[in-house]
Amino acid sequence: MPVAESLAERVLARLRDVPDFPRPGILFKDVTPLLGDAELFREVTGAIAAPFAGIGVTHVAGIESRGFIFGAPVAQELGAGFVPLRKPGKLPARVRQERYALEYGTDSLEAHDDACVGGRVLVVDDVLATGGTLGAACRLVEGVGGEVVGCSVLLTLGFLEGRRTIAPRRLASVLEL
Repeated sequence: MPVAESLAERVLARLRDVPDFPRPGILFKDVTPLLGDAELFREVTGAIAAPFAGIGVTHVAGIESRGFIFGAPVAQELGAGFVPLRKPGKLPARVRQERYALEYGTDSLEAHDDACVGGRVLVVDDVLATGGTLGAACRLVEGVGGEVVGCSVLLTLGFLEGRRTIAPRRLASVLEL
């Protein structure tokens, strides 16, 4: 009788490597093949949520854009509200902005000033690489009055040491490479 593949193995089998995207020298981890598998997508969002179940998460903050894809169903799984962390100029009310460095440049995230005041917030994204984006998201959530109870991602690229950037915050990852 064959041994069942683990969730991490099934996720790894569905990730697509795209060389030189979005810039030369970057090996992009494309999650869209995973998203096309309804059962695997459901299992993954459950696994992203599970480490934070029962600790009183009131909001899930999803980072534009792939963090939205995972964050919204995670919020539903946890019975929490969803907070979109957007690129500049996309939110209609008063915002706070946080700048950060990427492997290939700089960027910013914005959140509404009143997005999660007093909330216990789980920050969700697809991939943790250098930690620039996830670290900025945590600072942004804290800047608008939320308490970051942890971060949960689909994939951690451990060799890029992004864990250091978000330490001492709790991190959960479905898969680490």
